[in-house]
Amino acid sequence: MAERQPAGPLPFRDCLYPGRSRPVKHLLGHTDVLIFCNPEQVGGDGANRRGQQEEPDVTRVTDLITIDRSSPIPLYFQVASRLEELIENGELAPGSRLDNEIQLADELGLSRPTMRQAIAHLVDRGMLTRKRGVGTQVVHDRVRRRLELTSLYEDLDGAHQQPRTELLTLERRTADEQVAAALRIDPGAEVTYLERLRFAAGEPLALMRNHLPVAVADLTRKQLVTGGLYAALRAAGIRLRVADQTIGARRATTAEARVLDEPRGAPLLAMTRVAYNAGGVPVEYGSHLYRASRYTFELTLMAP
Repeated sequence: MAERQPAGPLPFRDCLYPGRSRPVKHLLGHTDVLIFCNPEQVGGDGANRRGQQEEPDVTRVTDLITIDRSSPIPLYFQVASRLEELIENGELAPGSRLDNEIQLADELGLSRPTMRQAIAHLVDRGMLTRKRGVGTQVVHDRVRRRLELTSLYEDLDGAHQQPRTELLTLERRTADEQVAAALRIDPGAEVTYLERLRFAAGEPLALMRNHLPVAVADLTRKQLVTGGLYAALRAAGIRLRVADQTIGARRATTAEARVLDEPRGAPLLAMTRVAYNAGGVPVEYGSHLYRASRYTFELTLMAP
C-alpha cells in the first residue's frame, strides 16, 4: 500500500524525535505511514515522555575568522593560524566541536580542499582531532610530565586529569631474554606481566606493559584498577630509588592504534624503564606507549 501523510497533527505520545525534521515510521493498523515530527506538532519546546533528546553544541567559529585574499599568506594557513589562536586563548575550549569542512568552507567562501588542508594542519599539530561519528574536535590539553621517578596515575590525579585504568592483562609468564636481562634474572624465569590502558580526562592516553619478578609483590586487579603500580608496590613495602629510562618514538601498530584511538601508523612516544629498589635490585621493567598528540615529557637542562 502506498505511503500517505496522516491527517491532522501527530499525537504527542507518538513523536519519537521532537524538535527535528526527520522521517519516522509509525505503524497505524496495517499501514506504514511516513511522517515528520516537528516542534509545532508537539507544542512547547518539543519535550516528550520519552525524554528530551538534545543535539550536542557545535561551536561556530567562522564569525571569528577573517580572510585576507590580498595577503601572500596561503588561505589555508590564515584559517589554521586563526583557529590555533582561538584554541590557545581558550575561546575554543577542549572538546569543542567544529562544523564539518563543507559548511566551514561555504561560510568562509573557501574551497573544500583549502578548508581540509587547514583542518589537517591542526590535526598534524595535535590541536584538533577527527573522530568517526563525532566529527572534528578541539583536543584536550596535553599532559605534561617532568622526567622524575613518579607514577603516571598519581601525576594525572595531581593535575586533575581524572585518571582511569583498564586492566587488560594480569598473569604470570616466562621471561624472554630482553626482560630477563632488564630484571637480571634467568631467561625462562617466571614473572608477573600486566598490561593496562590508562585514560586521562576520559580519553585513552597510554598503553603500559610491565614485567616484575614474581617474588616482588602479589598484585591484585583491584590495586591496579583503582591506583597506580607504584602505589601497589609501596603498599607491599617496596620503595623505588632510581631508574634507567629510555625515550623514543615509533608508529602505532593496528592493535595499538585501536586501543589508543589513533589512526594506524600514528606517531607514539615510546618509553622503557627499569626501576630499582634501595638495594639496587631491579623490581620493575616497563614498556609504555603514549599518544604524541596528548602527552609530552619535560626536563630542565643545566649548564656545565
